[in-house]
Amino acid sequence: MSGKNLRMNSLELRKQLLLAESELNRAQLAGDMVALKSGVRTLANRAKSFESIASSAAILVAGLAAFRRGKPANIGAKPSWPQIILKSASLVSTLWLAFRSPNRGRD
Repeated sequence: MSGKNLRMNSLELRKQLLLAESELNRAQLAGDMVALKSGVRTLANRAKSFESIASSAAILVAGLAAFRRGKPANIGAKPSWPQIILKSASLVSTLWLAFRSPNRGRD
């Protein structure tokens, strides 16, 4: 009978160790979740900061594009790289301002 009790005690000890390990893993997971939430908050704040910079840059590019449109261009001439970039930026800024959520500026 003594061998059976020893075996039961070792199984009970193993069970207790597994429960303790499970609690440690649960606590570590909770800590990891807190760190992850903090990282996501930091990333969101940086994205908002980038959004304001990108919005300002889009408005600036749209203004420059409007200014450049007023000048007559040579008919049939191939557009230069800066003109292509400026037109692309103008299109992007127009799309950015059109699809941007109007509620974001109220935060």
